[in-house]
Amino acid sequence: MNKSRITFYGGANGVTGSNFMLEDLSSGLEADNLKILVDCGLHQGNKIVENSNREPFNYNPQEIEALFVTHAHLDHIGRIPKLVRDGFRGKIYSTYPTKEIAELSLRDSLGVMEKEAKKDKHAIFYREEDIVKTMELWQGMDYHQSIKIGRFSVQFLDAGHILGSAMVEFTSGGKKTIFSGDLGNSPAPLLKPAEKISDVNYLLMESVYGDREHENKDSRRQHLKDIILSTMQAGGVLMIPAFSIERTQEILFEVENLMEASKIPLVPVFLDSPLAISITDIYRRYERYFNKEVKYIINNGDGIFHFPQLQQTRTTEESKEIAQRLGRKIIIAGSGMSNGGRILHHEKRYLPQKNNTLLIAGYQAAGSLGRLLSEGAKEVTIMGERIRVRSRIENLSAYSAHMDSTALSEYAGQTADTLEETFVVMGEPKSSLALVQRLKDEWAIKASSPNDGDSREIDF
Repeated sequence: MNKSRITFYGGANGVTGSNFMLEDLSSGLEADNLKILVDCGLHQGNKIVENSNREPFNYNPQEIEALFVTHAHLDHIGRIPKLVRDGFRGKIYSTYPTKEIAELSLRDSLGVMEKEAKKDKHAIFYREEDIVKTMELWQGMDYHQSIKIGRFSVQFLDAGHILGSAMVEFTSGGKKTIFSGDLGNSPAPLLKPAEKISDVNYLLMESVYGDREHENKDSRRQHLKDIILSTMQAGGVLMIPAFSIERTQEILFEVENLMEASKIPLVPVFLDSPLAISITDIYRRYERYFNKEVKYIINNGDGIFHFPQLQQTRTTEESKEIAQRLGRKIIIAGSGMSNGGRILHHEKRYLPQKNNTLLIAGYQAAGSLGRLLSEGAKEVTIMGERIRVRSRIENLSAYSAHMDSTALSEYAGQTADTLEETFVVMGEPKSSLALVQRLKDEWAIKASSPNDGDSREIDF
C-alpha cells in the first residue's frame, strides 16, 4: 500500500500563509521522498508583510520537485519569490489567469515591501530578479489538464473563488486527494460555481467562514443599492476598501448595472488602485471563465467594466486629485483590509464626517484596521494619526468570495461516503473547529484541525 505525508507549514490555525507539502513515502528512504508543495503564501495581519514571512522555510526549497498554486491572492503566492531565492528550481503550476495575476501581485507586493522596509529599517526577503526567475519557472495549465509528477496524476478543478482559482486534485493507485484552496461563494456575479467533487479519499479544505453564514445572496445587490442611495442622498462619499482581485471587479460590475438601470445616481466612480486597474484588464481577456449570465451580456454587445462614470486613477497625482473633486462620489481603493494602500488616505480624510460611509465587503484579518472598523471602533490610528470614526460603517458579507459554513459543510458532504479523513485549515481556530464539529455531526466525517508544523500520514 502506498503511503504519503501531508505537512502543514502554513495556513493551519490561521487564515493566511497557505503552505502545504505532499510527500511520497513509497521510496522507503527519507532522502529520496518526492516532495510537492501546494501554495506558498504570505502571513498577513495588521501589515501587508508580517515579520514571520522573513523567517527561513522549515524545509529545504532545493528538495521540492513542484509547486501547485491554487490562486493569486498574496496569502497563497506571496512567498514564492523567496522560495526561489532560497534555492527552489522545480516547476510552478497554476491556471493561466492565476499566472498573469500573480506576476502583477508579486511586483506590487515588492513595492509595498520596499516601502515598509525603508520605514521599519529591515531587509526585504526577495527582489525583482527573484520575481523574474519565478515567472521563468511558472507554467500555465487549463482546468482538467492532467500532468504526471512521480506516481501522482495532478489536475486543477474550478474553485469559483476568483478568476482562475483552483482546487488541486492528486490521484494515485485509484485514490484521490484534494487540496481545496479557497472555495467560491456561489452564485457569484461573475464566475461559475465551484465544481462538484466525488470519490475523494483525503480532503484538505478551507474554513474562513467555518462558523458563520453570509447574508442572503439574492438581496446583496439590493443592499449595495441601498447603501449607495443613502450615502448619495446624504451628499456623502462611499469608500470601499477593495481586494484588487475579484471583489473590485464584482462591485464594478454591480455598480455599472445599477447605473445603467437608473437605480442609483450617475456619480463619479473612482477605481483608485493601479493593481486593480491592471487586473481588471486581465479579467477582460478571460471572458471564457465567466458564468453564462455574464457571457450573455458580453455576447449581446454590452461590455463590462467600462461606463462613463468610471475614472481609473493609476498615478499618485491622479489619486490626490480625487480629494479636489467635491461632492458625491464612490471610491474603490486597495487594500481590502485597510492594512496599506491608497484607501488609508481616503479613510483618514473622510471617516471623521458623518455623511460618509465605509463599506466593508469581505473578510478582515484579526489585527487589521479593517477588522477594527468592522467591529465598531470609534477611534483608530491611520498613518500615525488618531482619527475619530464618525462615518457609517457597513458590512456586506454576501460579497465575500468564500463559502459560508453551510456551503462548506455541503461541499465536503458531496463526497462523505468515500472520505477517509478531512483536514480543516485556512481559518481562525474557532472557525476551523466549528466546521470540524459540523462535519462530524452532519456527515459523520473524520475531521481535524491541524496546527502549523503538524504532519499526517495517509494511505495514498
